[in-house]
Amino acid sequence: MKIALIGAGGKMGVRLGRNLARSTHEIRYVEISEAGQARLRDELGVAATTQAEALDGAEVVILAVPDTAIGAVSAKIVPELRPGTMVVILDAAAPYAGHLPKRGDISYFVTHPCHPPIFNDETTPEGRNDHFGGIAARQSIVSALMQGPEADFAKGEEVARIIWAPILRSHRLSMEQIALLEPALAETLAASLLAVMKQGMEEVVARGVPAEAARDFLLGHLNILGAVTFGHVQGVFSDACNKAIENGLPRLMRDDWKGIFEPAELAESIRRIT
Repeated sequence: MKIALIGAGGKMGVRLGRNLARSTHEIRYVEISEAGQARLRDELGVAATTQAEALDGAEVVILAVPDTAIGAVSAKIVPELRPGTMVVILDAAAPYAGHLPKRGDISYFVTHPCHPPIFNDETTPEGRNDHFGGIAARQSIVSALMQGPEADFAKGEEVARIIWAPILRSHRLSMEQIALLEPALAETLAASLLAVMKQGMEEVVARGVPAEAARDFLLGHLNILGAVTFGHVQGVFSDACNKAIENGLPRLMRDDWKGIFEPAELAESIRRIT
């Protein structure tokens, strides 16, 4: 396939470009900033091409640009594409918010990494330290064919498996389901709770607990608490822990917290992001 990577010199673009360069496909790198062009030369050993050259005959166009730029970038690119071209977007936020141009004769494919799981079987230092994924640690991915012929899912999934490699599992979802996973589940819920945990650690340090001890204690407990909670190991919490959860949940969580998954609140969250 002829694949155009838009935003190739950015942080995400270089990650994807490194994996794409190992494939057998023809890759065209588009980057408008001088810093990004230099990064392509220094880190990937490739030269950027013009957008017009990259789009000429491209079968797949990957938008490796921030959510806030998807609308403006796609508005310039999509009208130039030939019928049947696939546009790959790396997050469901902008598509969910309606920022992609209306055009019925092309395909839109959304894909996003799950990132390497906390509980894994990585045996190398590179794998254990690849927390984002796409380098040495296996990760699962989620993908959705937003529009286009059914056969195009296989083509989009092939591209997704390349850019996010090495792959653990590939899940096919709808765009709406991916939006429930991110931002709602992973960011609004999980990232917020992790931020609160860090604040709690800082609070006990302020109250006299040595910082290194507090960090070791919290991260160690997250390991076993997470393993039990998510069924990674067989086990149960102590009565004391269960009572702490029973008392802690109403103290920490509002009764209506699951509203973050409701369509209206999810749409507003995505509007703020994009």
